[in-house]
Amino acid sequence: MTRTPAGAVVTGAGRGLGKQIAALLVERGYRVLVTDVDAAAAQVTADELGGGATSLAVDVREYAQVEAARDAIIERAGRLDLWVNNAGVLITGPVWEQDEPTRRLMIEVNALGTINGTVAALEGMRDGGGHVVNIVSLAGLTAVPGEAVYAASKHAAIGFSLSTIADLRLAGITNIDISCICPDGIWTPMLYDKLDDPASALSFSGKLLGPDEVVGAVRKVLDRPRLVTTIPRWRGLMVRVGDMLPRFGLKAVPLMVAQGRRVQTKLKSTGGPRTS
Repeated sequence: MTRTPAGAVVTGAGRGLGKQIAALLVERGYRVLVTDVDAAAAQVTADELGGGATSLAVDVREYAQVEAARDAIIERAGRLDLWVNNAGVLITGPVWEQDEPTRRLMIEVNALGTINGTVAALEGMRDGGGHVVNIVSLAGLTAVPGEAVYAASKHAAIGFSLSTIADLRLAGITNIDISCICPDGIWTPMLYDKLDDPASALSFSGKLLGPDEVVGAVRKVLDRPRLVTTIPRWRGLMVRVGDMLPRFGLKAVPLMVAQGRRVQTKLKSTGGPRTS
């Protein structure tokens, strides 16, 4: 967009990656609405960011709350230009060991939350256009042992996003873009307590990313929307090959899991990675 940025919404922005994305948008001149299921965290983030950032408690599973966020930013900024679906939940372990509420939580936050945010944004962007950025995961592109339901929710988010952009183009709507960011494991609060968790080993088997690397990818798609961005690119290529050749991919899984567990052990002794 060449016009002056107006309103932006970031979900799950009370901490971690969402907070850093919100900071980028404030820097870019957007009037940012910081949303999180934790009202206090959202307020603290908005206060720290300044730049006119405001906050609102939003449970992305509840469409009425998502609509309220959209209406609030339009009322305040005059227009909704950007919506970032960042809220997510990761709970690891074999699916047969997870109870129904756990499975439902991941599906509803990660998949339904992305759907709710995107639909609300599209309704708010219908006249003036805009951009939806969905923070997904490499787990949306391949098999992930120990994270089956999480991977299912992220596959749903990718499938929904690509199908929706196809619907937009078929309807002749060209002024709304959707970009999916698919990072490898990110050293954020989502992984801080996973160093002793063998079920999350695959998240540690590649390049453990710093949040700033993902923010950098968001910065790029703000300037040039892109349907799917994998971070790092080589890892994205690898998981896509594994997905196209599932027998090969499944045979490689034990090696990747073993590598991830070695990294977990190393990180326990160092207190965390050195990310850029």
